[in-house]
Amino acid sequence: MDLSIIVPVYNVEKYIRPCIESFFCQGLEEDRFEVIIVNDSTPDHSMEMIADIIQQHDNITVINQENQGLSMARNNGITAAKGEYVLMPDSDDILFENSLKPLLEKALETKVDLVVADFLTMTDEEIDDFYKKEFKQPEPQFKKVVGEQIYLEVLNPYQCYVWRTLYRRDFITNQNLFFYPGVRYQDIPFTHECYLKANNCIRTNILLNIYRKWPGSSTNAYKLDNSRHFITAIALTWKLKQMEGLSSDLLYKLEENVYISFRNIIYNTLHCIKEKKDRYALMDYINFQAPDLNFTHNIQQRFFTLMIKNMPHLFIYLYYQYAQVVYKWKR
Repeated sequence: MDLSIIVPVYNVEKYIRPCIESFFCQGLEEDRFEVIIVNDSTPDHSMEMIADIIQQHDNITVINQENQGLSMARNNGITAAKGEYVLMPDSDDILFENSLKPLLEKALETKVDLVVADFLTMTDEEIDDFYKKEFKQPEPQFKKVVGEQIYLEVLNPYQCYVWRTLYRRDFITNQNLFFYPGVRYQDIPFTHECYLKANNCIRTNILLNIYRKWPGSSTNAYKLDNSRHFITAIALTWKLKQMEGLSSDLLYKLEENVYISFRNIIYNTLHCIKEKKDRYALMDYINFQAPDLNFTHNIQQRFFTLMIKNMPHLFIYLYYQYAQVVYKWKR
């Protein structure tokens, strides 16, 4: 079998049907691919929304599991997969019509570890408008690159998206790649590790996904519990520095990515976490999860490290007072 499409399902009854339907608009014969739907004990009507689609297609498998989170849903899907390549779309996103076939054909022809595609970000309203217009893919371009190039040139610390990439399944298993159980934002360490370990890859301008942007999602998501998960994901990424054979350029980029992410954590902590004690708790949690954190690329980074490691409460207090004056964040 050529391809396994793995879709975790949890609380997406509004979006799951167009997601699944888009898999069958790719110009692929159904004996070439399988769809593995991992029902993570969703409490809503997501599974009822696609029950008829499941019955209509023999290449759909449903895995029902106790609620274990997105990481384990994807891990279990990978374990069950039979395809030479694996795609892991989010269950609220949509594949562009006929976008997957040229990616899969190129992957099968070249046997690369990864095929990294492009995507568009849209709100619900923009998606509705999009389907009222004629859409044309850009002229397809395929660039063969090594994993180091993908890491240095493509990886954006704000866009560690698993769903934009076709993965060779043997690459995932042979490199012992997995999603960390119980950690939200598991895309971050997984994507970093994949790019660092990949050998031959393809970068293409073909638009594969419509990434659905929920209004206000970033602010609403950054609550105390979610922020701890974000810190854990970034700390796991920092540990990748211990990999053998990383070039100085790769180490520098990894450190810069983690620094950018931790600065983002500080910003969101100031902006979204209302209680002072919770802001202090998050600073302590950074030191707990990443005790060896050490940014050294410039004076600003060294100062950031010094304050976080030695005076975290004072640092966040002073930064918060500064933000009240400069950004006028009022509580």
